[in-house]
Amino acid sequence: MDLRSLRYFVAVAEERHFGRAAARLHMTQPPLSRAIKQLETGLGAILLERSPSGVTLTAAGTALYDEARTLLAGADQARARVAAAAGPGTLTLGTLADSSEPVGIRLAGEFRERHPGVRISVRESDLTDPATGLRAGLVDVALTRIPFDTTGIRTHVLRSDPMGVVLRADDPLAGRAEVRREELADRAWFRFPDGTDPRWREFWSGGTGGPVVRTVHECLQAVLWNGTVGLAPLAHSFPEGVTTVPLAGCPPSRLVVAWREDSTPPLVRSFVELAVRIAGRDGRETPANP
Repeated sequence: MDLRSLRYFVAVAEERHFGRAAARLHMTQPPLSRAIKQLETGLGAILLERSPSGVTLTAAGTALYDEARTLLAGADQARARVAAAAGPGTLTLGTLADSSEPVGIRLAGEFRERHPGVRISVRESDLTDPATGLRAGLVDVALTRIPFDTTGIRTHVLRSDPMGVVLRADDPLAGRAEVRREELADRAWFRFPDGTDPRWREFWSGGTGGPVVRTVHECLQAVLWNGTVGLAPLAHSFPEGVTTVPLAGCPPSRLVVAWREDSTPPLVRSFVELAVRIAGRDGRETPANP
């Protein structure tokens, strides 16, 4: 029985519904259900009575709920005391190229206001590491894009961006209102190096034969010099000579705040809370945990 399992249980107990509890915890329902089942197995007691309309606490669940709230409150107080004794602290933020703009601009200002003494280190990853160093423990929290393998990583979608195909400005398709993927079948597309996350490669790749790229700058140079094509959010700005055209049927790219499941210190929780709040003010908040 760990604190994370207790937090999950308390959320379900208070919401009386797995779906609502999952939304509150910024996760999907299946892993939440598995965690509660594992907690019940570990304790040897049924904690919740499940029904199509929701859940109710058993006698054992009621007893655990009171104890869990006391334990969690004590743990939060202990973290606060340790954080105060340790000083302002540091936070390392991972970003992926320019994907965090403009959310990152507003987030930086509000985070500094809330935590004026915290030192922020920023680590920008290239396009071959969409986890931006989270999995390797190089960063504490990240602003990045999915899809990629999120095993051990929790995410919350901040914004969904429509996608377009990146073209040279003098390309015959550049003036179109929309391009279909089959019209690009004979084009050379950007490729990522071997070993790059398969889900990430599948989303961003539309073909073969193009250059291997690692950075946004390399992508733009390939377009300008060789007429290579690729994908990019339509909201991104591009230099003269490069443009984007909406790609029919292409799913959106989702900007997320991401953090490790096994490490959620107070500064990370505060960062995530602010990121979600800012996205909510923009009217584009969408909870998810792929």
